[in-house]
Amino acid sequence: MQVHNLSDENSIFGNFLQEIRDVKIQKDSLRFRKNMERMGEIMAYEISKTLSFKEENVQTPLGIAPTQVVADNVVLSTVFRAGLPFHQGFLNYFDRAENAFVSAYRKYKDALKFEIMTEYIASPQLNGKTLILVDPMLASGSSLELSFKALLRNGEPAHVHVAAIIASETGVQHVKEFFPQEKTTLWTGAIDPVLDAHSYIVPGLGDAGDLAYGGRM
Repeated sequence: MQVHNLSDENSIFGNFLQEIRDVKIQKDSLRFRKNMERMGEIMAYEISKTLSFKEENVQTPLGIAPTQVVADNVVLSTVFRAGLPFHQGFLNYFDRAENAFVSAYRKYKDALKFEIMTEYIASPQLNGKTLILVDPMLASGSSLELSFKALLRNGEPAHVHVAAIIASETGVQHVKEFFPQEKTTLWTGAIDPVLDAHSYIVPGLGDAGDLAYGGRM
């Protein structure tokens, strides 16, 4: 499985990553959401370079111009609720893609013990398509695994791109072990070294869903 870490090369992506980590800037939820959207756009562009293309002719006012356009049937999928701004960034670029949504959350038994629950899925048929599964924080990888299993009820994609703004080393290893190696590519903006006792990424950025949309009961 290929792993692409955008932090391995310098780009404007690093500016947005710095801002969403900054505790002072995080107080502006509108800016936080917008930065996640921008990062989705950048990652969508990078992923687009790896897709299949076909030539199509387009009529201009002065003649015919050959162009290369994406040939893959792309499905964008996200995990509620933290993934929505990130998903929108991808949708801004893959604007003709189909979309899938999975509800996954932590159900706590006590302060430290929890299980991942999935309650809702809306997805098109996936057979032979290119699935881009976006989740801003790849922590333990458990919610991503369950979301993928839920999506597979609707067919077997030809290739899976997993996209995360920040991943933990544990999460990266989990994706390598669980997802089909020969047809999965992992994209991330940074790989952080630690998961704490609550399975939050350290240094990470906190709870992306709360930062984007406010706290929960």
